[in-house]
Amino acid sequence: MRKIFWFLVAVLFCPCSGDAAGIQLVKHGPTLSGAIWYPCEAEPTYVRPDDLGVGVDYGLVGVNDCPVAGVKLPLVIFSHGYKGWFGGHHDTAAALADAGFVVAAINHTGDNGNDTSRSDELSSFLSRPADLVRLLDFMLNDWKNREVVDPSRIGLFGFSKGGYTGLALVGAAPDFARFARGCTDASKFCEQLRSADIPVPPQDARVRAAVIAEPPSGFFTKDNLAAIRIPLQFWRAELATAGVDVDPAGTARIARSLPGKPDVHVVPAGHFAFLAPCSPQLATVAPRICTDVPADFDRSAFHREFNASVARFFREHLVPRDAAP
Repeated sequence: MRKIFWFLVAVLFCPCSGDAAGIQLVKHGPTLSGAIWYPCEAEPTYVRPDDLGVGVDYGLVGVNDCPVAGVKLPLVIFSHGYKGWFGGHHDTAAALADAGFVVAAINHTGDNGNDTSRSDELSSFLSRPADLVRLLDFMLNDWKNREVVDPSRIGLFGFSKGGYTGLALVGAAPDFARFARGCTDASKFCEQLRSADIPVPPQDARVRAAVIAEPPSGFFTKDNLAAIRIPLQFWRAELATAGVDVDPAGTARIARSLPGKPDVHVVPAGHFAFLAPCSPQLATVAPRICTDVPADFDRSAFHREFNASVARFFREHLVPRDAAP
């Protein structure tokens, strides 16, 4: 039943970009599956399920597998949240593609809507950054259109547990011992934290700029965040969301602890405001992730500003001034 529920979540996400982002589905080996969005000059059309290699209608408007428009394009990789999926931020991905970026997003192995086998285990906190290293290797070495990507201009977008993933990947080695000291329950995760000699997750210096939204705060301190040497845009929700292990006080502490001069934004809403706006069908199937705090918060209007700000940030830090239109 859980798999059916999250499959419906994936199917019913409403596309919010009316532009002609190209899209390709990715399946590379047993652990790399997701999608790539990219600039495309063709006219946007309705994308049939058969064109995407799936049996369900996503209701997506774009251009399936059209030729990539441009050369030496910047690349942004996406990391979804706890039990999320590669399309959870599809509108932001499409907006970046329309702005001249290649975007690649995958399902994290064992921690996604179709496979939650490791979502609540320590191993997922170690494997998530490794997933992104594999994704970068694929995009630069094995993707059929790899020649259009400029390997010197790579960015990262991470939300919630994906925010943890992003901070770890760009240099902030998680303080597992600190988290363990506050982990007093009898859960399997706490037991693993207390009993294991935990390795440092992999880092990747190829990432040159990152947008981080709503990460869990317990793993990070001013000391380990100080290791980050790239530009950051940081987003946090001002209001708490019931049942979510990300709290406004914790994200505020991270914002204060980030090195350099991060571009910090505070949104007067709850945690799920950063997910793509929901279709009416999805709001019925998954009201928890579609119900905003406060109730009159306009997620669609916010995402128009959010997507534009994310695109501006990445253009500022990944696109040379003489290449900007």
